[in-house]
Amino acid sequence: MSTPGADEQTGAAQTATQPAVNAGNSFAGDVWVNFKRWNIKAVRNPFVLVVSLAQPIIFLVLFTQVFGNVAGRAVSQGIPGISYETYLVPAIAIQVALAAAITSGVGLVNDIENGMFEKVLVTPMNRTAVFLGKTAAEVFRIGVQVAIILGLGTLLGAEIATGLVGALGIIAIGILFSLWFVAFSNALAILTRDQESTIIGANLLQFPLLFLSSAFLPLAALPNWIQTFARFNPVTYGVDAARSLMLDQDVMTVVEVAWFGGTLDGVVPGVAVLTGVGFGLGGVAVYLLSRASSSDVQWTVYPRLWGPTLHCDT
Repeated sequence: MSTPGADEQTGAAQTATQPAVNAGNSFAGDVWVNFKRWNIKAVRNPFVLVVSLAQPIIFLVLFTQVFGNVAGRAVSQGIPGISYETYLVPAIAIQVALAAAITSGVGLVNDIENGMFEKVLVTPMNRTAVFLGKTAAEVFRIGVQVAIILGLGTLLGAEIATGLVGALGIIAIGILFSLWFVAFSNALAILTRDQESTIIGANLLQFPLLFLSSAFLPLAALPNWIQTFARFNPVTYGVDAARSLMLDQDVMTVVEVAWFGGTLDGVVPGVAVLTGVGFGLGGVAVYLLSRASSSDVQWTVYPRLWGPTLHCDT
């Protein structure tokens, strides 16, 4: 039988310990924990990383070797004096960012299927920090993969006219481009909660987005309806911005700007569009994650035995 004094001491002890637990949780700390967790998970399952990198490498080798002569003529008419390898490398850099971003949603589905997603939701971590930490881990891996593509393209004969600074800029554009598709694949994962549906939905968009853009051929060599679609296609803005850095000249095909002069006229519009799309879809992904947390997790309080305790219905 408990006494009022004992109850007061128990309550005081719980009050004293609870802030100490919560005090250890900061937004930056939550981001860092999730960043480490997703990188460790990727290292333990390298097959997904290899597959997401192998597909763009195959495209780079096959397109340059099989279609190089034919496509090179069309490219030389629009941009004289460059090889098809140089023209294609920025497109493959964007493709590797796109392919790697697909794995983001697949990883979240795996968490949902094995119950880890619900366990994360019942922690006191900030929901936005959970998404940012996961995204940061994937962005880090995407940056490494884009760098590998640039190195391989150089070995195949591509030239980066802006040198090391331009190469770093292309990596940054690849990362920026990936953010909107990372957000899209995560939103798709939360909505479908099924691995096959997420993979099919993401891959269903990947190849139309790539081929209905300026990735593999100049827009002038493509039908009018493709040129119209390309104006609303984020891939076009990512590829043209990266290609402007690759060639050190303005090659933006869907927006004509003369505010900055030279290369920046092709880079800045692409960066602006990709930033807007990334923020928009990122907000949607965070909203869906927050909604999932409120619908999947029930907070149950056991004041006498354990203090505030979380209960998760899976």
